[in-house]
Amino acid sequence: MARILLAEDDGSLRGFLTRALERAGHQVIDCENGDDAIDALEHGPYDLLLTDIVMPGADGIEVARVAAARQPGLRIMFITGFAAVALTAAQAKPDAKVLSKPVHLRDLVNEVERMVAA
Repeated sequence: MARILLAEDDGSLRGFLTRALERAGHQVIDCENGDDAIDALEHGPYDLLLTDIVMPGADGIEVARVAAARQPGLRIMFITGFAAVALTAAQAKPDAKVLSKPVHLRDLVNEVERMVAA
């Protein structure tokens, strides 16, 4: 079981992701924006940060930067619906996984399992 910090501003998608990951046996702390996710880092450690990139307040790249500074070695996965933003994320955090929306829940859970096992 992994402890996952999830930052996603779309409430329905956040709910779907949380339920899918919890059904897979993970503990999920979900946040509706980047600022809340940065605050939630105080309640770590986490095994994985799963974050949307484009959000109000701190964007996902900023959340990842802060998270990596506070918890070196934290695995990071970005999800985004914007191809140009995905490229920026890959350049900013080359060791992070970037998934494009729409993402199938099974694919997401499989990627999380691979990242946590690595």
